[in-house]
Amino acid sequence: MMDEYERAASELKLLLGLISEADFTRIVDTETKDEDCRSIQTIITHAVRAGYGYADYIRESFSMVSTRPESVTVAHGEAVEKIEAMLAYTVQTLEGKWEMKDEEIESMAMKVRWGPTYDLEQLLEHAIVHILRHRRQVERFLLKMA
Repeated sequence: MMDEYERAASELKLLLGLISEADFTRIVDTETKDEDCRSIQTIITHAVRAGYGYADYIRESFSMVSTRPESVTVAHGEAVEKIEAMLAYTVQTLEGKWEMKDEEIESMAMKVRWGPTYDLEQLLEHAIVHILRHRRQVERFLLKMA
């Protein structure tokens, strides 16, 4: 699953490499009530923050301490670096756990703040789809700006 998470993030990072600073910070959706979806910058800030959150749900399940950095707005020139750091945090969270048995994975129960309870595989699947969803959102913003 981690390979797919990294692959999804790679696609997003490639896309970010094509975006100017002006387009990165430009407010594209002025009508949304979701502050995380106004600009590419707010989307990326949200995606990075969420990725750390997913890793922390897993850390809590493993009785590990959260060492995530303080959440800050992601700047244009650091977006790729911030995504890579979030992925590295997730890898560090899973270190030594790569050979878990299906029963162990399925027995993990992580109640997330938005309602459902996920096992480890489901939470990682959610993390992957979250990145894909926001990559698509960035692509749509770029089309609007074109």
